[in-house]
Amino acid sequence: MQVTFELPDEFVTQLQPFEEQLPQILALGLREFNAMTQEGFSSMAEVLEFLASLPTPEAIIALRPSEALQTQLSMLLEKNRTVGLTPTEEQLWQHYQYLEHIVRMAKARAFLKLKDSHPQ
Repeated sequence: MQVTFELPDEFVTQLQPFEEQLPQILALGLREFNAMTQEGFSSMAEVLEFLASLPTPEAIIALRPSEALQTQLSMLLEKNRTVGLTPTEEQLWQHYQYLEHIVRMAKARAFLKLKDSHPQ
């Protein structure tokens, strides 16, 4: 399908180096846009912004993926088991794995902080 629309010149200038990746950029942007109304985190940017806000250990421990993200992860896992992932999906999966690693590290530190502040 071919779609034509007008963009401001400054935006076009920013997009030109990414011309080949525009379909992927639009797909990722749509996922982000659709996930904005979901509870829980749905992207790496959301998690990093959350952690940059210096949340309490309790808030970090309570951090969970959104329902939309959980559904997408399940779909990617199933597709990987059955027919395999496309290069774009594989890249997305790697991003999610890195995101999970960041969240696990933050949660481990939050648990240690809580433990240290409440000795038994």
